[in-house]
Amino acid sequence: MKRIPSYNYLLFFVAFVLLTTNNLHAQTTDTAAYTLYKDRVVWYSDLGFNAAPFTLHGDFNEGVSKLRYKHNLKSTMGLGVMYKWFSLRVGFGLPGHLRPRSRFGESRYLDLGLSFNFQELYWDIDIKDYQQYVIVNAYKWNDTLTSLKPNDFRPKTRAVSFSTNGWYFPTKDFNMSAIFGKVGHVNREIKTWYGKASFNIFGIGNDYQPILPHELVDTTNTKTGARTMSALDVGIIPGYAYANRVNNWQIAALAGLGGVVQAKFYDANGISRGFLGIAPRVDLRLIGGYSTPSYFCWLVTDFDIKSIRYKEMRYNQTFYALKLVAGYRFERKKEDDD
Repeated sequence: MKRIPSYNYLLFFVAFVLLTTNNLHAQTTDTAAYTLYKDRVVWYSDLGFNAAPFTLHGDFNEGVSKLRYKHNLKSTMGLGVMYKWFSLRVGFGLPGHLRPRSRFGESRYLDLGLSFNFQELYWDIDIKDYQQYVIVNAYKWNDTLTSLKPNDFRPKTRAVSFSTNGWYFPTKDFNMSAIFGKVGHVNREIKTWYGKASFNIFGIGNDYQPILPHELVDTTNTKTGARTMSALDVGIIPGYAYANRVNNWQIAALAGLGGVVQAKFYDANGISRGFLGIAPRVDLRLIGGYSTPSYFCWLVTDFDIKSIRYKEMRYNQTFYALKLVAGYRFERKKEDDD
């Protein structure tokens, strides 16, 4: 009997793998990846809060190397309606604050967002403006404060951010409308890599006074007396997305790590200086909850992490949100046949 050459075994193996892969692919795509109820009127409400704490790192006076800035939290509520291409949400702050006003004051902030699909990309645009911060546990270096009143009030301190981001998913199975879950949901496991293009303008300031308390300003280090720190950056963030739904319970996550080219600036004593560098960027979103054709309830989180690194100082800020979203998809009544 003639012996089959060894390379033929390799060809048989490759053919087997290809046939098996095609069959598995056909089996997994028999079920539609997602379902959208665009012909239904969707009413929903959301309840949650937004936050934007930041930290400053450096060799400051009084032996201080890290300062944590926080603002008071305020509950927000939204009411929305969606139908086909039409979408409207009205949001407002609820009375009171989540943290004691005696320690965190009464912060003010503006948080606006817009999201849409265009040219095979999912886009979102965010504008954030937070005012009135405190430095947490400043009593450790400020003799005028105590453990009962530990925070240093900074009523002029302000943080702003403008961001434009576009996500590209190479598979049509991953649909962001189904991931966010208002007009639909996924039907099976979906996994894919993605690319996120990001453009940001952001920074912090303290009106015409240094961002640091005067007792921590080092006169030999100009940056510690900065009144503003800001940056403009642009870059690409590769990432991985996962979604699955089992027995009406759905979970989805997007996680990416990349970098941006950054132009960074600071203003101190009326003198402005700029530098060019590279900064890391993280993309992270988590969504989970319960969805049926008629109603849904989701816990939604997203994180926007910003940073600026100078030679002697580092600024890190995390804009994040946590919301509970619930709604009902009203099915239109069909007219009876004649």
